Amino acid sequence: MVDIERPVIFGEVLYDCFPDGQAILGGAPFNVAWHLQGFGLAPLFISRVGDDPLGHRVRDAMHRHGMDTSGLQLDSAHPTGKVTITLSGKDHSFEIIPDQAYDYIDRDALPPLPETALFYHGSLAARSPVSARTLAFLRARYTSRRLVDVNLRSPWWEDKQVLDLIDAAWLAKLNDEELLQLVPGEKDDATRMQRLIGDAGLQLLVVTRGAAGAELLTSGGDRFRVTPDPVAGVVDTVGAGDALTSVLMLGVLQDWPYRETLERSQAFASVIVGCRGAIVEDPGFYQPFIEEWGLA
Repeated sequence: MVDIERPVIFGEVLYDCFPDGQAILGGAPFNVAWHLQGFGLAPLFISRVGDDPLGHRVRDAMHRHGMDTSGLQLDSAHPTGKVTITLSGKDHSFEIIPDQAYDYIDRDALPPLPETALFYHGSLAARSPVSARTLAFLRARYTSRRLVDVNLRSPWWEDKQVLDLIDAAWLAKLNDEELLQLVPGEKDDATRMQRLIGDAGLQLLVVTRGAAGAELLTSGGDRFRVTPDPVAGVVDTVGAGDALTSVLMLGVLQDWPYRETLERSQAFASVIVGCRGAIVEDPGFYQPFIEEWGLA
């Protein structure tokens, strides 16, 4: 294992249900935690699943991947999360089902927590009062380095709530469409990014643009952009942004330069789009990256 600070990941775990009947593990926070484990970290993943066959599959998959399951709560009243995915060519759309187990992550059932951590959370799990209260507790605990991964999934978000989640974060990541939704009325993305990083008091802001790459802006005004080469053999784009986020976190924890972090993040995301779903269960999948990036 890489001997660096342990990240704490909070939010949904669910199954992405594809038109062909496949049900593949997903959920942005889970995907990020999964990849960090694959890279040799030991993230503490905090979520909740139903006491049902899918929930048992989540726990079994985490065990096989070597993940700590102490933060995975079991719910006898609500089902393990599901998302119905519709594919259109190589793009995808979501139907997110309400009232799932991850909406009831209980503060009183949290495992022992590290004193300090790079703390990651998304915006979807904050849609329900129970999980929102638990998130508020964790936000208050981990104020120094908090990463917010914005996922605007209609109808489960309001701009005021999402902007409150971003406020005073250390790093926020979102895509270009989400940036436009949260910061309307500006002439271009560069101005939107500058306004958001200033209004929210962020240190870092990352905006992804699908096949067009990604951009990182610092509070000091430094900008870094990466444009990937065209990817052959795209299977689907589910989880590509989560793959990028996981390497962003890895770069932060390893103190990589920002440009190098962004380039490696994009490179990993470009590989993930060649896989069905958001995660890869073969542990050997991560080994070339571990060796190339000096993580061994």
